[in-house]
Amino acid sequence: MRALVDERVRETPELAPYRADVAGMLRKMAKDAHESGALYMGCMAENFDDIPLSATVTVSVLGVRDRQGVALSTDPRAIAESLRTITPRREGDAWRTVTTVEIPEVGPAARTYGVEDVPVAEGDTRTLRMVLTQTYVPVPGTTDQVVLISGASPVLDLADAFHDIFDAVTSTFRFV
Repeated sequence: MRALVDERVRETPELAPYRADVAGMLRKMAKDAHESGALYMGCMAENFDDIPLSATVTVSVLGVRDRQGVALSTDPRAIAESLRTITPRREGDAWRTVTTVEIPEVGPAARTYGVEDVPVAEGDTRTLRMVLTQTYVPVPGTTDQVVLISGASPVLDLADAFHDIFDAVTSTFRFV
């Protein structure tokens, strides 16, 4: 982690005063991703005209069984039907759209995107409002696993742009 931060500070010297903050943020994100079972995590932290922008992408493999251990469908349409749309009551409320998408070279996938209240930590009642895109990709050759690709950012004013970015990143996903 230290080497990554040092390299970034060399590239962007104005980050030097924030070296400890950046390192701490990266350590926390990596720890949270690892504890949630993520296989991959990428994060971005940039300043554009003195406006801090940050986002993360994580990739996890999930089993598809309910609480009783019964296998659930990995069909993207069935997954989408099981996910809940959130309709805002007034401007500024959380919202979520549920759909299916086609990922090149992978096929159909279920997706949610919106602005949602995400728990700060497991068991914590506090939430953080985030731009969130989650794509559920069936794992070929199995009937009990999906890959979850999650993109998140706390920069709510750029929700549409981040949804486009997360869609672009997700469209590069491939099974190898």
